Amino acid sequence: MLKLEMRPQASRLWTYASPVLALVFTVLLGVLLFMALGKDPVRGLQMFFWEPIKSGYALGELMVKATPLLVIALGLSVCFRSNVWNIGAEGQFVIGAVCAAGVALLADKDTGRWIVLAVLLAGVLGGMLWAGITALLRDRFNASEILVSLMLVYVADMVLSYLVYGPWKDPAGFNFPQSKTFEAVTQIPRLMSGSRVSVGLLLALVGAGLLWVFLFRTRAGFAQQVGGLAPAAARYAGFSSRKALWVALLTSGGAAGLAGALEVAGPIGQLTPYVPAGYGFAAIIVAFVGRLHPAGMVLSAVLMSMFYIGGELAQSRLGLPKSITGVFQGLLLFCLLACDTLVAYRLRWVAAKKGGL
Repeated sequence: MLKLEMRPQASRLWTYASPVLALVFTVLLGVLLFMALGKDPVRGLQMFFWEPIKSGYALGELMVKATPLLVIALGLSVCFRSNVWNIGAEGQFVIGAVCAAGVALLADKDTGRWIVLAVLLAGVLGGMLWAGITALLRDRFNASEILVSLMLVYVADMVLSYLVYGPWKDPAGFNFPQSKTFEAVTQIPRLMSGSRVSVGLLLALVGAGLLWVFLFRTRAGFAQQVGGLAPAAARYAGFSSRKALWVALLTSGGAAGLAGALEVAGPIGQLTPYVPAGYGFAAIIVAFVGRLHPAGMVLSAVLMSMFYIGGELAQSRLGLPKSITGVFQGLLLFCLLACDTLVAYRLRWVAAKKGGL
C-alpha cells in the first residue's frame, strides 16, 4: 500500500515552484471541466487568462479586483506567519465597509476632501474592532480563533443587512436595499481619468513593501513570527506570545477593514447587501499561493482577480453558472495543497504484512 513518508528536507526550489505547478494542474483540470460541460476549452480558458488583460480598460478592471484581495492578503500573512488562523477576514471586510459608509453618509456637498481620510480610518478601526473580538476571546478564554472569526462573518453580514434594509435604506431608492449614493467628495481619488482604478492600488503596493521591511528587516517582525510559532521559545527570548496574537489579529482586521472602506468608497459608491463578494475568503488562497511573501501575494492577487473576472465573462458569454469562479478558486487551492504535500512528503510503497499482527 502507498504511504506518505516525510522527506528529510523539503526542496527549496519546489517550495517556491509549487504554486506555478498548481496553476498548471488547475488549467489542465479546467480544460477537462469545460469539455465535460460541452464548452470549447480554448474559449473557456480565454475568458480567464486572456480577456482580463487584452486591453487597457481590462487591465484597469483587473487592478480594481486585485486591490482588495492584496490588501486583505497582506494582513492575513501576518496572522498565518504568527500561527494565528484568522479565517474571518470577510467579516472584518464587511464591518470596515459599514463603518466607512457610516462616516461617508455624514458628508454633504460642503464637506472638505479630508473626509476621505476619515472614511479610510473608520474602515481600519472597524476591521480592527471586529478582529479584536476574536483576539479577546482567544486571549482570555482560549477560544478557537478559527471558529470565532468564522462565526463573526455571519454576524457581520446580519449587521449589514439590518442597516441597508432598515435605518440606512435610501428613501429615494425605489425600495431597493441600499444606502444613498455617497457624495462625490467622499470618493477615493482615481489614478487616471476613464478608469476605476483608485489610489487604493498604490496603498496596497506600498503596504506590500512595508510588510516586507517589517517581516524580514526588523526585530519586531522576527519577534512577531517567533511569538506565534514557538511561544515557549519566544518567552525564553523575552518576546510576548500574547502580543503576537493581538498584533496579528489587529493588523489583519485593520487591513481587511481598509479594503472594505476602499471598496464602498471606491467602485461601489454606496452600501449594499452585495458588499460581501467573498474577497475575505479568496484572500486566504491569495496568501498561500503567494507563499505568505509580499511579492508573491502581489502576483497571486492578480491571478485571483483574473479568476473573478473570468468567471463573470464565462457566465455572460458561455452560459456557465456563477459558481465557476469558486470552482477555479477551489481547484487552485486543492492543487496547491496537493503539491505542497508532495514537496514535504514522498509516496512510498509498503508491502502489507501477511498474517499475524
